[in-house]
Amino acid sequence: MIIFPIIIVLAAVFWVYYKVAILKSDDGLMQAYFNAKSRICLGLFIFFYGMNQYMYYETRFSLFIGIVFLIFGGLQLYIGMKETKHYRNEWKRLHA
Repeated sequence: MIIFPIIIVLAAVFWVYYKVAILKSDDGLMQAYFNAKSRICLGLFIFFYGMNQYMYYETRFSLFIGIVFLIFGGLQLYIGMKETKHYRNEWKRLHA
């Protein structure tokens, strides 16, 4: 499964990209928006890392660790998507 490492690396690269974008932005709303986007990337990273670990090792221990990673990654992904939607709507409301 070569797709999981590719997604993991891309998610890590975009996480770093959005964290640097936070530092470059002066607007508090844009910083919060970039932080929400970075949370999505972090969630994807953790989620697919957990899946990759189970696929690679296929042991009971890696299954438990993978489940924990899937839960935490899914939560980060869900919260990040909610925050992204909220801050996007706030930006549209303020700049309409």
